[in-house]
Amino acid sequence: MKFLHLSDLHLGKQLGDLSLLEDQEAILEQIISLAEAEKVDGVLIAGDVYQRSTPQAEAMALFDRFVSRLVALDKKLFIISGNHDSAERLAFGGRLMTAAGVYVSPVYDGTVLTEVLCDDFGGVHIHLLPFLKPVQVRRFYPEAEITSYTDAVRTALAGIDLADGNRHVLVTHQLVTGSERCDSEELSIGGSENVDAAAFDGFDYVALGHLHGPQRAGGANIRYCGTPLKYSFSEAGHHKSVTVVELDGEGGVNLRLLPLIPKHDLRVLRGSFAQLTDQD
Repeated sequence: MKFLHLSDLHLGKQLGDLSLLEDQEAILEQIISLAEAEKVDGVLIAGDVYQRSTPQAEAMALFDRFVSRLVALDKKLFIISGNHDSAERLAFGGRLMTAAGVYVSPVYDGTVLTEVLCDDFGGVHIHLLPFLKPVQVRRFYPEAEITSYTDAVRTALAGIDLADGNRHVLVTHQLVTGSERCDSEELSIGGSENVDAAAFDGFDYVALGHLHGPQRAGGANIRYCGTPLKYSFSEAGHHKSVTVVELDGEGGVNLRLLPLIPKHDLRVLRGSFAQLTDQD
């Protein structure tokens, strides 16, 4: 089973006063081409589809075209909401889209949406856990002791049987303790939203969203794919990519990074005002 893991599209984002919609459309075209060339079975989108919880019409139209093109290529899509998204807006029409092979995490109701794809080796269970805060989980588990984000995630995932002989992939959007952050990511006071990577023990692969730099997060198979474009000056040195995830029949996972080439690159120039405004 082969997947393309991406996240944090942040459609509609601006860099200063510059709209990035044309650059985002160009990079999504690359991603569509890669999904087709790699013959992936599914595309995992781990949250922050939009920059704002109330996205502008142009950003929504761009995502609509992206999803429609992938569906036309017979790719399954698995989409969750991130902390920048409105879970309610992103989930609108989700039941109807299921018929087209587009699976969107609903607003959290105490359960985790699970979809199953099958290959020659059996089933791959794909679990969609949107961005969660402890208060959202306490509402459905009032008897559980939930004092941290780690407690909330563990409680939300506790009902999944990871010892059933199947392969299990989790798509989620959280900050894993010890991961490297960028300037464009939202900060919480004292790092209170951190989740211990041990909360994801037992999954064959964890497709993370939230952080903009591609990196492992506490385990070889727990990974942030990073953003497809550079969204802050702290990302100028990043090499943006998407992650190809291949699961064999024994639970082994092979990861490959496919580089993305932006329409416009982002560089940082340093100097005096006179130097930086010199047209030569």
